Amino acid sequence: MVDRITVRGITAHAHHGVYDWERERGQRFAVDVVLELDTAPAAAGDDLAKTVNYAELSQGLHAILTGEPVDLLETLAQRLADACLANPLVDAVEITVHKPDAELGVPFDDVTVAIRRARS
Repeated sequence: MVDRITVRGITAHAHHGVYDWERERGQRFAVDVVLELDTAPAAAGDDLAKTVNYAELSQGLHAILTGEPVDLLETLAQRLADACLANPLVDAVEITVHKPDAELGVPFDDVTVAIRRARS
């Protein structure tokens, strides 16, 4: 059985994108993260050290989101996934990056890139 910890809607104003105006003005981005890990040891001992502290994780992901700009959402998603997998307790992660204010030239609700990465 796979246990999951999910944080949805980590939001920030950031400067990712391929166009100059995206880098200059920036826009709103959001991230959803689903971690796969065994939470039984933490539950058995009521011990935070045996699970992922999702407050610390969220702060680290927010720092990446607002950090060095990249052209592609795919690159941003990979950086976020790598940060999650740096925690040895995390077996796999699913990252969804939202770019709801992208300019597509047509009405739309959201643009997302979702990736899943597992420890190899």
